[in-house]
Amino acid sequence: MRFAGTDSYVATDDLMLAVNAAITLERPLLIKGEPGTGKTLLAQEVARALAMPLHEWHVKSTTKAQHGLYEYDAVSRLRDSQLGDGRVHDIRNYIVQGKLWDAFAADQRSVLLIDEIDKADIEFPNDLLRELDRMEFYVYETRELVKARSRPVVFITSNNEKELPDAFLRRCFFHYIRFPDKDTMQRIVDVHYPGIKKDLTRQALDVFFELREVPGLKKKPSTSELLDWLKLLMAEDIPPEALRSQDSSKFIPPLYGALLKNEQDVQLFERLAFMSRRAR
Repeated sequence: MRFAGTDSYVATDDLMLAVNAAITLERPLLIKGEPGTGKTLLAQEVARALAMPLHEWHVKSTTKAQHGLYEYDAVSRLRDSQLGDGRVHDIRNYIVQGKLWDAFAADQRSVLLIDEIDKADIEFPNDLLRELDRMEFYVYETRELVKARSRPVVFITSNNEKELPDAFLRRCFFHYIRFPDKDTMQRIVDVHYPGIKKDLTRQALDVFFELREVPGLKKKPSTSELLDWLKLLMAEDIPPEALRSQDSSKFIPPLYGALLKNEQDVQLFERLAFMSRRAR
C-alpha cells in the first residue's frame, strides 16, 4: 500500500515519502503549510488512489474532541419520553456516532481527515491522544469499548494558527508543504487546465510570483487563487500581453480580485501604481 500521486494531484517526492512513512509507522500525518497548498485535498486524493473510504472531520472553533467520538442526545430522549416513545428504553438510540467512530467501525481500512485542528482550543489535541494512540475509546452511556477494526490512515492539517502540544506532536509524523516553485506550479496548472495557452501561463506565473514577493503584502495569493485567476483570464479571453502592460496606471493585474483578498493589499498596489506614475 503505497501512495504515488494521482492524475489530478501533483505531489512532490518529499510529500509522497511522508505519506508512505506515516502509513508504514501507523502514525497520524500532521500536514502544515500555507492555506491553499492542498493539505485537505491530499487526504482526499490518497483515499481515492488507495481505494479507501474517506471520513472527513472539519474542525471549528467550537469543536470538542468528544464530537469526534460520539454525542449523547439527551434532549431528544427527554422529548421522546414526554411523548411516550418506546425508543427511550434503549439509550443507544440517542448515541450519535462521530467521525472517529465511523472510521473505527469501517469494514475496511479507511482514511480519516481531521481538518484544521488548530482552529479548536488548545486542549483539543491533548484530548485525542489516547484515542489516536490506542485506536479505541469507551462509551460511558452504554458501557462499551469501541475498538478500531483496522487502523485508519489519519491525516491532520494545520494552518499554524496556534502551537500544538509537544505530547501530540510526538505521536505524529510531520510534513510541511512548501509553497510550489515555478516548475511545480506549471505542472499543477497543466493538470487543472491542460489546454491553456503556454504564453498566458508563462506571463501569469511571472506576475503571480512577483506579486507574492511584494514587501508588505498582508496575504500572499495561494495556489488555489492562482487557479481561480487563470480560469477567469481564460473565460474573459485576456491576452498574455495585457498581464505585462507598460502602462503604469495598470500596475494592478487584471481581475486582481481573485488574487488580492483584502483592502490593505489593494491599497498597497494602488500606492505603488501612484508612485510609479510620479516617477515617470
